[in-house]
Amino acid sequence: MPRTASRTPGASSPNRNRPGKLFYRIQEVAEITGLKPYILRYWESEFRELSPEKDQSDQRRYRQSDIEMIQQIKDLLYNQKYTIAGARQRIRMDRSLRSTRRDEPSNRSALHGIRAELAELMKQLTA
Repeated sequence: MPRTASRTPGASSPNRNRPGKLFYRIQEVAEITGLKPYILRYWESEFRELSPEKDQSDQRRYRQSDIEMIQQIKDLLYNQKYTIAGARQRIRMDRSLRSTRRDEPSNRSALHGIRAELAELMKQLTA
């Protein structure tokens, strides 16, 4: 009787749970994401947000953030049925919104300062 590897349905691949691992090679990312390496290379040419570093031997070194971007692109293309151009636009729009939200606290403090200056000017004008 042949031996088969038993896996629990939905169990993650061993590469996903490597604590402290900073970089992944393209084959590892392919296994994690379920995509072929040539698709990952193609997406790098289509999405400027996906640009893994390369080591001295010119091999790609993906970070966790790169893998998350790949998962987002995969979802947009395969599940939500976006075109490449549509997915590219959606990712850029999402990034723009996130950066705007990140800037909100500093914008609020700047607004608060401007309001305080205006209030001071109003006092001087009415005095």
